[in-house]
Amino acid sequence: MASTPLPISNSLATAASLRHPSPLLLNPKSRPYPHLLSPRSSKGVAFTRVPTRKPSSFGVPYRFSSRRGLGFVPFFGNNGGGESSEGEVVDEADAARGQSTLPERFRYLTKEVPDRPVRWPWIIALGFLVYAWRTVLWELGNWKKATLAVISFFSYLSKFVLAFIFRFIGDPLTGLIRCVEFTLYSLRYIYSSIVAFAPVPELTRIILFSSAVLAIAEATVPESVERQQFILSLSGLIAFGAVSGYILEIFFWFFLCSFFLYSYFFRKRDAVSAALPSAAVLVAVGEPWVRILVFCLYLSLAIFQYSKSSEIQRTEVSGSVRKPPVPLQVAALSIGIHVAAKWIRHRHLTWMIA
Repeated sequence: MASTPLPISNSLATAASLRHPSPLLLNPKSRPYPHLLSPRSSKGVAFTRVPTRKPSSFGVPYRFSSRRGLGFVPFFGNNGGGESSEGEVVDEADAARGQSTLPERFRYLTKEVPDRPVRWPWIIALGFLVYAWRTVLWELGNWKKATLAVISFFSYLSKFVLAFIFRFIGDPLTGLIRCVEFTLYSLRYIYSSIVAFAPVPELTRIILFSSAVLAIAEATVPESVERQQFILSLSGLIAFGAVSGYILEIFFWFFLCSFFLYSYFFRKRDAVSAALPSAAVLVAVGEPWVRILVFCLYLSLAIFQYSKSSEIQRTEVSGSVRKPPVPLQVAALSIGIHVAAKWIRHRHLTWMIA
């Protein structure tokens, strides 16, 4: 800030020059400004006010001129009784710098220059994030390797334990698995055969003729069917094997004779009950003439035994629930499955037309 020019008398200037010798800056040989040595006019020079080192007894401190090319210019301050100018304003920046010996014309060089703003700050953050993420991936890779190593160790351990167990129970376990596999495939084949190729008329005739023989036996000897369910089921299985070709005909007749002899001699049953399994099988799967012959012979045997039995034996009937033999139930179930599958196929093909 420029201050108001003050008139300075020659006496005060002389006293100030004796008190404070002029610096070398005022040498006319070293300065290119000879007008500074000329007597000062009454008009003052504008200058900037800064804090002084030590005021003189005459109250004439030295100030640095704010104008370029000027030397030291004395002025009369408040200590000498002069009046201060109203336009004097203390620069806060200059006051903050304190007792500085740097000339005023170079002080603008000491001001702090603001840093240039970062134009792309996210690029710097992106670099740090990439580095951090690379570190995270490296750490995750280590954890992955450790986890895979632990899993592989437990897998090898489980294989070792399984091999140790299989060393002792390997053969029985393999046989059991093969048996289960054979059973499942057999059931699948039987079910497919029943659905696709079940002979419904033949099964119906088997059920009808066998039921007639069983009814004759029950009428002659009560509970004759209920007492030998196992033999009847076994005879039905042998009959199925003979029809399918798994059992030869000679073995088929051998099994039928064995059933009769076992029931008649070992189980001490009557002739009608002992001949029931063989007669039911022959009537069910035999040739037409064999069926008629066996049916007539068995009916004659039942009539003969019924005529010889007493009234007490005829009326001796228990209250148990009578169930048909298992072969007859399987035949009836096969007929039901085939008919249901045929109806479903027919319904699936004609539901859009209906």
